[in-house]
Amino acid sequence: MNFYDLNRHGEIGANSIYLQIGPFNILVDAGLHPKKMGYDALPDFEPIEDVDLDLIILTHCHLDHLGALPVVSAHNPTTPVITTAPNEMLAPRMLRNSINVMKRQRQEHGISEYPLFLHRDVAQLSKQITVQRFERGEIYLKGKEQIEVILHPAGHVAGAAAVELVYKHRRIVFSGDVLFDAQRTLPGAHLPQGPVDTLFLETTRGAKGRESGRSRSTEVDRLIDKVGQILDRDGSCLIPVFALGRMQELFKIIYEARNFGRLPNSPIYAAGLGMDICNYFDKIRRRTQLIDFDASILEKMKVKPPEPKMRPGRDLAKKGIYLVSSGMMVEYTPSYNVAASLLPHSSNGICFVGYCDPDTPGGQLLQSKDEESYFFNALDYNAPIRASIDRFDLSGHADREELVEYAQTTDARAIVLTHGDQSAREWFKNELSKRMNHSVVLDPETLVCHKI
Repeated sequence: MNFYDLNRHGEIGANSIYLQIGPFNILVDAGLHPKKMGYDALPDFEPIEDVDLDLIILTHCHLDHLGALPVVSAHNPTTPVITTAPNEMLAPRMLRNSINVMKRQRQEHGISEYPLFLHRDVAQLSKQITVQRFERGEIYLKGKEQIEVILHPAGHVAGAAAVELVYKHRRIVFSGDVLFDAQRTLPGAHLPQGPVDTLFLETTRGAKGRESGRSRSTEVDRLIDKVGQILDRDGSCLIPVFALGRMQELFKIIYEARNFGRLPNSPIYAAGLGMDICNYFDKIRRRTQLIDFDASILEKMKVKPPEPKMRPGRDLAKKGIYLVSSGMMVEYTPSYNVAASLLPHSSNGICFVGYCDPDTPGGQLLQSKDEESYFFNALDYNAPIRASIDRFDLSGHADREELVEYAQTTDARAIVLTHGDQSAREWFKNELSKRMNHSVVLDPETLVCHKI
């Protein structure tokens, strides 16, 4: 087997792996890099420019895995795009939103190549999607050769799949993005067991382990207690969330906490793409029973949109819980604007519930929380830091120890490290080399053909 990592910048970003397995040309994911702009955000597709892809496989609908897929499908209009039923429903919605964002960025930043694809490309992609049920293998033929594709539930987010490829009794497994713990909206991962020939393993959380004595369940308890404290002191609580997955889980956490008397029935404000995704989750629940989210809880909790006009530094008159994107408090997003209003007032609080890249405003605020002020560059406003700032580990990714233990169960001949910053990959390489000294552990160089 030969493979190329097409993510030109490496680390976490425009995830895309090209495989040559026997006569089959297979692409797993095609994402956009969240910190790059224009063509630089795309994978480098040069190794597949003159290749007719036989199969394209989509693991899940976060844009770092999905966002460049219309570019690939436009050049391979007859190639099946294999994915799960939730992804079939979610992918077009996420991509249409991405087009709108790119059009706005074209105006704001003068990026002439935006949008990188159009609505007709999304429509073409939708025609190519081939839905597979979890843990039901499908055989694909090329001449006299055949390959089996099996999708396994990976947790992480609705529709997320690990991918197993079986070719001539050789098993190749892509973990995808994995969460073994159950979330309030969906069960945890159930990955293929060993023996496996080659394992492509995500390494997102390799740089740091979970703090001793803490689990996802204890972190949810800490979050509920903190939100309650903020509301008790007549403050507002901002919870920056990702629109896909995290917003829906937080709605369920708050709804259940209210029902058990752990939180008061204070107002909840939310808006944007995440609210639309709530309706998609409800449809997925009714059609597939693969997730547990009933959109009627929004009406029961009387969720309202936040006030349209906010001024930096002026506290919000409507007190309550603000559940808005982006999860990393990116500039120009609702969470960025709400934070600029809440931060100077000691009764308020900001609760981060997932990973924040250090280069994003959310990551910078977490690093600056013990300082006197934080500068909101997009608003030209220097805010005194008086609100409480806390982080809770509700990541959608498995702990590094869990992933190493899983890798050991596969007894893989070769392990390829993916989807992680360099320090995270180095930890995995060192740890796996010690515990699985019979295995080849590879941190692949990007855009280079590797044979394993």
